[in-house]
Amino acid sequence: MAVTKGRTSVANQTSTLKVGDKAPNFEVPIANGDGKWKLSDQMGKNVALVFFPLAFTPV
Repeated sequence: MAVTKGRTSVANQTSTLKVGDKAPNFEVPIANGDGKWKLSDQMGKNVALVFFPLAFTPV
C-alpha cells in the first residue's frame, strides 16, 4: 500500500469489520478546517459511512 510522505498507514494493523460489528471510534478533520468530526459524537444516531479510496488523491 502506498503512503504519502509524512503519513503513516495502519491498514495492515487493523482488523476487518463484519456485519453487525461495532465500528471503532475515529475522528477526521472537517473540510472547512473548523475542528474534527468524531464518530463517538454521533452515539444514538444512525450513521452511514462511505469510503471512496483514492477519490480525491492526486495522481
